[in-house]
Amino acid sequence: MLRLVLAALAVVALGSGPASAQAYPNRPVTLIVPFAAGGPTDIIARIVGEHMARTLGQQIVVENVAGAGGTTGITRGAQAKPDGYTIMMGHMGTHGAAPALYPRLRYDPTKDFEPIGLAAGTPILIVGRKAFPPNTLKDLITYLQTNQAKVNQAHAGVGSVSHTTCTMLQSQLKVKSTLVAYRGTGPALNDLVGGQVDYMCDQIVNLVEQIKAGNIRAYAIATPERSPALPDVPTTKEAGLPQYQVSAWNALFAPKDTPKEIVARLNDALDKALDDAATRKRLLDLGGVIPDKAGRTSAWLGNFVKAEVDRWTPILKAAGAVAE
Repeated sequence: MLRLVLAALAVVALGSGPASAQAYPNRPVTLIVPFAAGGPTDIIARIVGEHMARTLGQQIVVENVAGAGGTTGITRGAQAKPDGYTIMMGHMGTHGAAPALYPRLRYDPTKDFEPIGLAAGTPILIVGRKAFPPNTLKDLITYLQTNQAKVNQAHAGVGSVSHTTCTMLQSQLKVKSTLVAYRGTGPALNDLVGGQVDYMCDQIVNLVEQIKAGNIRAYAIATPERSPALPDVPTTKEAGLPQYQVSAWNALFAPKDTPKEIVARLNDALDKALDDAATRKRLLDLGGVIPDKAGRTSAWLGNFVKAEVDRWTPILKAAGAVAE
């Protein structure tokens, strides 16, 4: 009898390994978005998640966990059970800039996650108030270098995309504008439209409507090619600042030690979503940049995160930027 019981237990033990991974997912998957609903990262997560759910055969439930520049939600995701049922949409701030900005960060972007894949990039634009004297990017550069003491630069808080990307811009131009912090992109953009501040850097998703309406001036987009969403806006290379290349990328991550088979299943679902014509159109209409096949792999994302941490750390530390 004891031998039969042990044999039965052995069968159960064997069945709980690869078989359970093959059955994944057999219930809804939670996708943590570390920002409020309606923002660029949230929108991208919902667009790709909708198609991924069809491939996986299970619902993907978006949970918005905002706070501390996205690090609150990512911390929760990093501490979740590594079974594939909690994943997260990280981005440039949470997995690139955060180590330099948060001295007591409770996760390591390069070690505490299983990279799933890059979802989409949201290009950065340099924009100014409608009546700001500079007409072109070259004019803006000259104006900032000769009038930096009286120029105001808006941003959505230390650690935000608008803050980090304009910190990079100022570092390259060797200027220090007066920084005006806001509680989010919305208020900052409202004051730019109203002429209370002079210029800012931010994601295309937040700026397209205001640029098309003529409410703000677009100087350049920080990508190698022009965006179909704003075809009249020159690239930074065309406009005279080729070294300023930056995108607020978004990518999927799972907690460390999530089984490789599950990570591969999630990566495959993401890949299929990015190949879907309707999904691509929705992302492109927002001004998003869709990664090519080589840029969608888990390995590529892992290496990219390391490179991003190395890129942002010296820039932000030199600027003395520290998030509260």
